[in-house]
Amino acid sequence: MDLTPGRADERHLPSGRQVTLAHAGCSAAITEVGASLRRFECEGRDVLDGYTEDEVCTGARGQSLIPWPNRIRQGRYSWGGRTEQLALTEPEKGGAIHGLTRWANWRLEQLSASAASFVHTQHACQGWPWVLECRIEYQLDDSGLSVRTTAVNRSADPCPYGTGAHPYLTAGTPSIDPARVQVPGGVYLPVDDQGIPTGRRRVDGTAYDLREMTVLGDRRIDVTYTELARDDDGRARVHLEGRDGTRAAALWADEAYPYFEIFTGDTLPQEDRRRTGLGVEPMTCAPDAFNSGEGLIELGPGESHTAVWGIEPRPSGGRR
Repeated sequence: MDLTPGRADERHLPSGRQVTLAHAGCSAAITEVGASLRRFECEGRDVLDGYTEDEVCTGARGQSLIPWPNRIRQGRYSWGGRTEQLALTEPEKGGAIHGLTRWANWRLEQLSASAASFVHTQHACQGWPWVLECRIEYQLDDSGLSVRTTAVNRSADPCPYGTGAHPYLTAGTPSIDPARVQVPGGVYLPVDDQGIPTGRRRVDGTAYDLREMTVLGDRRIDVTYTELARDDDGRARVHLEGRDGTRAAALWADEAYPYFEIFTGDTLPQEDRRRTGLGVEPMTCAPDAFNSGEGLIELGPGESHTAVWGIEPRPSGGRR
């Protein structure tokens, strides 16, 4: 069911109320649950490998990840002289994954035909003794979609913080194997069996070197890239396009995001969704940053952090 742009759907759906935005031939659907990007399409073609309004989100599709992206080993970390234990939301790997807010109901604050903002207060809970005031803003304009994430520490003490997002790009094919991809990372973070980084390696001479437009083929990727090359506007871009170049998009991230997680979806529990889209996850910190400190942000009382990413649908992509 498509909505009139700028209106919210009040039905009781798995992901809550649905908000539809539209501008210049593009439309986006955002959900009450997680303030998540469920669908994005332009000129009648899907840009994202999303999910329908009657489905429960799987594989974190389109979700925003606050107050940490990716994983925390064993859900345990130390901060301010205390050890905190989070709920193990990825029990098969014994870790806590993708933050605390992605299944929460966010409140729609402002809505127009092409823009919407959602707010949520993350109160203290198991393993998280702070209060965060969170805001996510979606905007459609002539360049595509932008997503602005802001968090404010409303506690009396500093807190650790990171954020990320989890969209899957599609090239319009049943499998991403024939698609061409470009990832601007010069370094990747190899991981152990729990998905926790074990170091840093240059991509040179490895299957992870995607700095030039490359056919993805059967590469199995679920790692973080960093040392990102940026364009003149300061944005780092991941490009995905069909083999003939007719279906393409670029996901960009501003300088607040020094990391991209790239995920080919081979380990998704839903076998029919494996390798149907390319997970491109802008992140402000590395996996397990609450323990390693890599990229971790310390938010003092009353301090805020803002990060912006977006998607540019385009007829052809790639930095030449």
